[in-house]
Amino acid sequence: MTNKPDTIEIQDAIRKKYAEISCSAEGKFNYPTGRNGAISLSYDTSIIESMPNELIESFCGVGNPFTLGPINLGETIIDVGCGAGFDLFYASRMVGQTGKVCGIDLTSEMVEKAKLNLKHYSVSNYDVQIAGVESVPYKDSTFDVAISNGVLNLSPLKEKSFREIYRVLKPNGRLQFADIVLKEDSPLMRSTLEAWSN
Repeated sequence: MTNKPDTIEIQDAIRKKYAEISCSAEGKFNYPTGRNGAISLSYDTSIIESMPNELIESFCGVGNPFTLGPINLGETIIDVGCGAGFDLFYASRMVGQTGKVCGIDLTSEMVEKAKLNLKHYSVSNYDVQIAGVESVPYKDSTFDVAISNGVLNLSPLKEKSFREIYRVLKPNGRLQFADIVLKEDSPLMRSTLEAWSN
């Protein structure tokens, strides 16, 4: 019987897979990705249709965290697992010039692409850093809202991840996330690196 992968092995597998996805998510998942994926998840089509391919080609979200509650002008948002910056760009339209969008991602290629996308498409008040949700590089009580889209399921340290999100949220801050959930425990599903990184 093989040993279960440890946290470092899991994170390395995730980095490897999402480095490839930073170029394009097409054909890498069993559900719609990119522009078609965002439209199928009820993102505002007027924003989606105006987005250039560079900003949306790596989108591989599993839901729409913006349907769970309002994002208001002037708020400070963190996107946990921000990828190439699609949800950060989307949130920036809601918080306006007086707000701020911040993102973290394990994958350096995704972080670099997110920075380039946000800068190129005129988002001025942002910060994106390489980090996992298990150790968020921001101070306590920084954010009004934490969003995440298909990322928390990838963390092998879920309790620590949720504690970190809670720590960086302001009192009465909100967590709005979409994710994949197993209906029942399946040791086989978490015994391989491929299962962890999907």
